[in-house]
Amino acid sequence: MVPLSLLIWITLEIAGYLAIGRLWLGLDWSAAAIGAIGGLLGLRAGIIAVTWIFGMAYASPALHLNLATKARMMFGEYLAFLFTFMLLIPFERLWMPADRLPTGRRPILLVHGYGCSRGVWWLLRRRLEAAGHTVATLSLVPPYTSIGKLVPQLNQRIEAVCAATGSKQVTLLGHSMGGLVCRSYLARHGITRVDRLITLATPHAGSALARLGIGQNAREMEPDSLWLRDMSSEKLQIPAVSLRNPYDNFAMPQDNQRLPGAKDVELPPVGHLAMLYDGKIADIVLKAYRDERKTMP
Repeated sequence: MVPLSLLIWITLEIAGYLAIGRLWLGLDWSAAAIGAIGGLLGLRAGIIAVTWIFGMAYASPALHLNLATKARMMFGEYLAFLFTFMLLIPFERLWMPADRLPTGRRPILLVHGYGCSRGVWWLLRRRLEAAGHTVATLSLVPPYTSIGKLVPQLNQRIEAVCAATGSKQVTLLGHSMGGLVCRSYLARHGITRVDRLITLATPHAGSALARLGIGQNAREMEPDSLWLRDMSSEKLQIPAVSLRNPYDNFAMPQDNQRLPGAKDVELPPVGHLAMLYDGKIADIVLKAYRDERKTMP
C-alpha cells in the first residue's frame, strides 16, 4: 500500500535525521528535532526545484510570467507536494472515506498518477460531488509496475462501480499517468463501459522527467518509448478532452500533453500537483465534463 510505505519512509527519514543530529553533530534533542524538520522540508524543496529546472528547459509559458506570478506558482506547487506526500497520502484513511455510489447517475471514475493513490482526489472529489456528480476512485498498486499491469485493476473497479450504481458506463478522468492507464484500458477493453475520457496534464507523448523516475512505468513514460509508440496507434473512439498544462513541471515538453483526436484545453498557471487542489482547475474540469455531455448523442 502506498500510504503505509510512505508513512514508513517518513518515519525512517526522521529517525535518520535525528541520529545524525544526536550522534554525529552532538546536538540536544530540541536542536536535533529542528534539524530533522529542516531536513524533511529541504529535501522536498530540492525535489520540486529539480522539476522546475527540467520544466523551464522547455518552451514553457512559465518562462514569461512575471516574477510574482512565477514565485506564487512554484511555492504553491511546493506546498502541494508537501501536503500530498507528507499529510494526505500517508494518512489517507483520515481524509478519504469510501466512495459514495448512489444509483441513478452516471459516475465519474478518477484515476490518479505516478507514485500516488486515490488520496490525491480528496478535494476534487468533494467539489465534483457538491456539483451533483457521483464520483468513484481507486488506488493502483504496486506504484512502480508497468502501466499495462495496472489496467486489470481499473477494469475491475469500472465493473464494480457500474454494478453499484446501475450505470452501464462511466466517465474516466485521469491525472498525469492516470490518463495513460485509461487509454491502455480503452485499447484493451474497448468503449462499452466508458462514455468519454478527460485527461489532466497527461504526458501522452511522454515526459523527459520520467528519465529520473523509478519503475517500469517511468521507462514507459519516457518520450519515444516503445510503449508510447504502440499506444499512439490506438485511435480514440469516444469523445475526449485533454486539459493541457503549458506551465507543467512534471509533464514536459508540455506540448506532449496534447492528445490527437481530443479537444485541447489550455490551463492557467498552476503546478502539476497543485492543480488537484485548485478551484479554478476544478471549474475547468466541470465545464469540460458538461460541455462534452452536450455534444454527445
